[in-house]
Amino acid sequence: MGYIKINQDKVNKEVAEQLKKLCPFNAFEYEDAYLSINAACKLCKMCVKKGPLGVCEFVETRKKTIERTDYQGITVYIQQKHNKAHPVSWELVGKALELAKKTNEEVFAIVIGDDVTKIAEEALEYGVNKVFVYQDKAFGEFNTELYANVIERFYEEYQVNVILFGGTAEGRSFAPKVAARLRTGLTADCTVLDIKENGDLIQIRPAFGVNIMAKIITPKYRPQMATIRYKMFDAPKKIAPIGKIINKEIKNISLETKIKIINEKRFQEAKDISDAEVIIACGRGFKKEKDLELIEPLVNRLNAEIACTRPLIEKGWFDAKKQIGLSGRTVKPKIIINLGISGSVQYIEGMKDSELIISINKDLNNKLFDISHYAIQADIYEIIPRINQVLENI
Repeated sequence: MGYIKINQDKVNKEVAEQLKKLCPFNAFEYEDAYLSINAACKLCKMCVKKGPLGVCEFVETRKKTIERTDYQGITVYIQQKHNKAHPVSWELVGKALELAKKTNEEVFAIVIGDDVTKIAEEALEYGVNKVFVYQDKAFGEFNTELYANVIERFYEEYQVNVILFGGTAEGRSFAPKVAARLRTGLTADCTVLDIKENGDLIQIRPAFGVNIMAKIITPKYRPQMATIRYKMFDAPKKIAPIGKIINKEIKNISLETKIKIINEKRFQEAKDISDAEVIIACGRGFKKEKDLELIEPLVNRLNAEIACTRPLIEKGWFDAKKQIGLSGRTVKPKIIINLGISGSVQYIEGMKDSELIISINKDLNNKLFDISHYAIQADIYEIIPRINQVLENI
């Protein structure tokens, strides 16, 4: 790792123009007799090798080798709103407990807010060894600056090995700020987590348009950080608490912030298909939007939620929140019925852990058939009316 340093005492307008023409990424900007490099720089070092002598130089910023045994503890950030924890937090606790068995580490939870003692007590019931609680009125509403100050202070004090965040809207905005503060990496939207005996976290996530699954390991950096989407793991069963709550002083944490909540407008929360117990999922086997009316009797009888694949989102038939898959929602319903869905890898990864999978498709080689508990090879336009007829007679 490193950066390009510009020696401004050797810069003039002519030199600046030479570098601007030389750079293949248009990364140089010259304004008010000052030459700077913008975010387009790819560190190709062309300016160092072929630019005016001595103007640009590459500065190595290698981080010193870490001693893995100095970093102990798998930590979960407990996301909460109005003193109610998001379920993804407990799922991450379950995964943290599983990982900790391999490395013989403790599992920690961090709870930030105002009057969050009940959440801390609930964390103990899920088997956490220690819950670190940071309470103050200033933490009553989520504030990415103030919350980042807390995590930064926590890490300075405890030097933990891993910190996990939920892949929610809050987690995706918060975790990158924390990673920047701690000068470490962050793997976003992991779908699989594992860990080596030496404490190196194995983070697996979709990449290149969800065409491959990338395995990411950061052996030279701590803490190791990742965000994990909701419904990827199972929450552990509650037990008699064995851990303890540690209420932390906040006098050494800055409460200064440039963020000010001027007004808050609460929208009625839409039902999330991730929480549905029964889902009927539709794919491109439906030729017209009006044809979706065929599934209404089935939806009503099963009290199901309707979901879809990406092609139907692109056609404008559904809201994007109804999409299942790695680029949509991950679901684990008790029953999912797949209608006219081809079964791409992205879709299968988003629903493969459903308790009961029923798939209907006229293609005998449909990939969903490989993971389905019940598979029906048939045209949905022929089979759905017959199912509706059976329902009417029940």
